[in-house]
Order: sequence, then C-alpha cells, then structure tokens
Amino acid sequence: MKSLADLEAIRQKTINKVNLRNENEGDTRIVVGMATCGIAAGARPVMQAFVEEIQKRNLNGVYVSQTGCVGLCKFEPIVEVYLPGKEKVTYINMTAEKAAKVVNEHIVNGNVISEYTIGNLE
Repeated sequence: MKSLADLEAIRQKTINKVNLRNENEGDTRIVVGMATCGIAAGARPVMQAFVEEIQKRNLNGVYVSQTGCVGLCKFEPIVEVYLPGKEKVTYINMTAEKAAKVVNEHIVNGNVISEYTIGNLE
C-alpha cells in the first residue's frame, strides 16, 4: 500500500466481500441465526452448507446472510427462509445435511420441509 488510493481500493474490495445485502426485492433470502447460542449449537457449518449448496447449484437470486439472536435458543441453529410472495419459514435444529436438503426441496422445488420447521412442534 503506497497511497490513499490503494487504501481506498482495499477498503472497497472488503466492503464488496462483506456486503451481504445486495439482494433485490424478488430474491430469496436465507438468514442464519449467528448469535453466540447459534454458533455454539453449530450455526457456522449450517451457514457454510447453505453457501456451498447454492454455489454448487449455481443459483442466482438466492442470498445467505446472518442475524443475531432470534430468541429461541433451545431450537438453535435456526434458519429463516424468505421466498418472494411467500410467508417466512423458520427451520429449527438445523444441521449441514438438513441445509442441503432445504436448498434442494424448499429453495429449488418450493416444497417446505415441515418436519424441520418450528410449526412442526405444535
């Protein structure tokens, strides 16, 4: 780094990498709870599995982001899926294997996996 311009270029490159909010209104969002309770319960591998599965399938308009505490710690890792024009779906007790299945069944084919949802507890 030799100048202010170099520093600005590094800054902009980093912002672009970290900016997870580039989605449009018609895009699908997958939000992983990444507070300390979620991380302790295994949210990092779950988030990584979503990212890898989306990349593997070359899905456009599907974004993975993270949030803080969702408030349901005993059900962590928690994932919320927002499909355009549909109600939010909250998946609980997620694993990397379940994440791959959610991408295949819910994101690609539009079929909610009911046994993984919080609604299944009722």
